[in-house]
Amino acid sequence: MKVDARERKAVIEGLLFVSGSEGMEAKQVAQILEISVEDALDLLYDLQTEFNREQRGLQIAEVAGAFQLTTRLEHVPFYERYAYEPQTSVLSQAALETLAIVAYKQPITRSGIEEVRGVKSERAINTLISKQLIKGVGRAEGPGRPILFGTTKEFLEHFGLGALQELPPPPAFVPSEALEEEEHMLFQTPEPFPSE
Repeated sequence: MKVDARERKAVIEGLLFVSGSEGMEAKQVAQILEISVEDALDLLYDLQTEFNREQRGLQIAEVAGAFQLTTRLEHVPFYERYAYEPQTSVLSQAALETLAIVAYKQPITRSGIEEVRGVKSERAINTLISKQLIKGVGRAEGPGRPILFGTTKEFLEHFGLGALQELPPPPAFVPSEALEEEEHMLFQTPEPFPSE
């Protein structure tokens, strides 16, 4: 797919965003855009210059041969203020589901959480870690030794629990046939009101 230089820069900006803290090497960018490494480097440096010239909130930094989006050093005091400000936001549905799974099945790996939820849960896990409701409590045996997650003291305090044993029992399993019957009853056409 052929794209002009402006669009290539937009694609690179998106790639740097999704690559997160790992960043991307010029070689990777070149392969994805199907251009030479030299052209990829030119575009990366041009984009870096544009970010700096426009004094944007993010910058493109080159770290150990990889390019990544980072915040600006001069804005650190504002980020610190945000980090230490009490968070009053409520948890999203995804975060609540993830927290419930960790609370009842701990210690559990990210893949274990995702198996129960049926969807990727990295963002929800990161939210819960940042709010200090869950933390890494060890490593699982096996390939890659994935992190095991468990709840924290802050979790207990937040929910007014003295210990995990005070958690209410998890909801009972409802067979799918009962759910189908309930769904059928819910969507049945109601009887018309009798006319007077």
